[in-house]
Amino acid sequence: MSSHIDNRKLVIAREEEENDRMKTFIFKGEGHTLGNALRNLILKNPDVIFCGYTIPHPSENKLHLRIETREMSAVDVLREGLEQLKSLSDHILQTFETAVADYKSNQMEQ
Repeated sequence: MSSHIDNRKLVIAREEEENDRMKTFIFKGEGHTLGNALRNLILKNPDVIFCGYTIPHPSENKLHLRIETREMSAVDVLREGLEQLKSLSDHILQTFETAVADYKSNQMEQ
């Protein structure tokens, strides 16, 4: 007897019809922080018709992100959005660390 445990953090919801330009992605263990950030970045893509997210139920630790596009595949749009979010997060972290180092340096001079 084997039990299958799904440890994937991201799955694509089953759709009634197979269309690469319309997908719902399910992120396990994620919430509004990732959902809102990704939605805002993805909506800046001119090929995106719709992008929205829901948290189906507070007791479920899942985020459903829906993407609909004109030409690009929804997977490519998601990948691009995730890469932009990573780049933005790296920039924010670097800016913060520089500001902390500058502050500490100024404190030692006084």
